Parts: sequence; C-alpha cells; structure tokens
Amino acid sequence: MGQVTIKDVAREAGVSISTVSNALNDVDVLTPETKAHVLEVAERLHYIPNLNGRNLKTKATKAIGLFVSSMSGAYYGELADSIQRVCDKRGYELNVFISRKSMSVMANVFGRRVDGGIFLNEMITENHRESLKEAGIPMVFLDREWIDDKMSSVVFDSYQAGFDAATYLLSLGSSRIGYISGITEMYDGRERHRGFMDGLAQAKTPLNPDWMWAGYFNRAETQKTLTRYMEEKYPEKGLPDVIFAANDESAIGCIEILQKCGIKVPEQVKVLGCDDIELAQWFNPKLSTIKTSMWEQGKLAAETLMDMLAGQTGKLEKIPGILVERDSTKRWSEF
Repeated sequence: MGQVTIKDVAREAGVSISTVSNALNDVDVLTPETKAHVLEVAERLHYIPNLNGRNLKTKATKAIGLFVSSMSGAYYGELADSIQRVCDKRGYELNVFISRKSMSVMANVFGRRVDGGIFLNEMITENHRESLKEAGIPMVFLDREWIDDKMSSVVFDSYQAGFDAATYLLSLGSSRIGYISGITEMYDGRERHRGFMDGLAQAKTPLNPDWMWAGYFNRAETQKTLTRYMEEKYPEKGLPDVIFAANDESAIGCIEILQKCGIKVPEQVKVLGCDDIELAQWFNPKLSTIKTSMWEQGKLAAETLMDMLAGQTGKLEKIPGILVERDSTKRWSEF
C-alpha cells in the first residue's frame, strides 16, 4: 500500500476531509468523541501529514534533525552541542524538533524538512519502524538498536554499565544493596536494570524489594520517592549500605534526601551514579559514577549520519562506560 492520504483517513473514519483536517490541526470545532475517533483512525492507518504540500524528495536541505521529546536536564544540551560541532565542520545546519507526538515527528521526516535525522524520542515505537524505512532518509537512533541500510544506532553499553555497577558495589564489602531505577520503558533504563540484576544474580546476591525505588532518571522524582520511604518505612526497614542509581540526577537526589535525614554519605551509605554529568565532580560528596560520554555519543552519531548521507550503510556502535571512583563510595577502610 502506498502512503496513506487524508482522503483515505476520511473514508475510513466516515467523515469529511475538512473534519479530518480539523481533528489533525486541533481546531476546536469538533466534539471530543469525533476528534478522538478521527485521530484513532489516522494512527491506525499510519497517516503522515505532508507538511510541505509537495514532494521534495530530490531536493537536499543541507540540514539534519535532532528529534527529542524533551530538552530537560544536563544531557540534552551537551548532546545537541556536540552534534552541532560536527554539522559545522561538514557544512550542515542542525534543526532540533521537540515533540511528544509521534505524528509530528513522522510528519517532519516525511515532509523532507531534513536530509537525515538523529532520534532520541520514546514516542517513536516499533509500530513506526516500517514507515520510517519508507521515508528513505538516513537515521541514527540513540535509544534503541535499529540497524538497516538507512538506519544506524549509537548507544551506550548500558547493560555492561549496570553489570559493572553491581560488581563494583559488591567489591566494597557489603551485600546490602539498594537500587534506584530509571525509566524501564527506555533503552538505557531497561539495559542498565537488566545488567545490574544479572550482575547481582551472578554473584548470587538477592535484592531486597524494600530497597528498590523508582527514580525515573529525575532528581525531583527520586527525592519524592526517598522522602516517602524515609517517612513511612524507615527505620523499620532500614537502609542498604550501598545504592546504585541509574543516572547521576537520581544519585544526587538520593544523597540530598539521605543527608537531609541525617544519614552520612559515604560513612553510612555509599551511592554510585551513572553518566558523569558535570555536577558529579562538584557535588558534596563528589559523586562516584560510571562515565558514559554524552559528548562522544552526539559526535559519533553525527559522524555516522554524515557517513550514511555519503552512501555508507547502517551500523551499530556501542560506547563503553568507565568507572570513576570519587568520595561518595569511599571504602570503609579509608575512614
């Protein structure tokens, strides 16, 4: 089947073309039921709006796109900056598209707004994979392993990072381990979780479910979760001796709540993060972490995309993490 048109959506939904247009453009003239019905049909048919109103397949824009669902946090600015540096050297512009609507992302791809794209957007799912392949433009994914003629992936080896975190924490001399998870629906969150659990399993070390907290890769969310635990379950359930947080933002949020409750880090509880954001080396105590270079990921993603634009086929690149020991996991023998 060829690309679905607005006429196809109208026919399937049993409404007029103007009704479909109003629903897609969020014009407030339809009942909520009608709008929801039209959007459901459009999604089911994988309808992609034509933003340009004409076929631009043969025209190069000399621009690439970075497709993200947010720019919140230290990660995104460094990522975009590293990509921009490569673009400048190769004579390309960088356009950043921030959207949590998959249809908007797909529309910009099919609308030929860019010659290629770098994707870090959880709104794009397996359901969109075939449609993206039909677009025929080079793409690099930072949050999944999709490899094809026109698709590459540049990801952190988050599984190994999680595994190494478990091994390292066990080497500190305690099996009382806690864990603050990221977003397990996302690649890095899922892989870090899987690696960490496998590392503990290999060492035959169980993880106390009372010491598993959801941090969602977010400092504030981690603070809320730990505050609730300290108010409702501590001191009855106690605390682990060591904690692995799936990213540095969560690790810092964890330390802040522990300190607020009078728990000393690292004397009473040791905390390990992941990523090595800039604040990690300046925080008190200085944060031990597994370094995953955001700058390197952006640079490598942009270079990979440029190579694909020059005719190379897709490939998978995994960036290894490096353990950085600082004060937050200082060994008990060092006190």
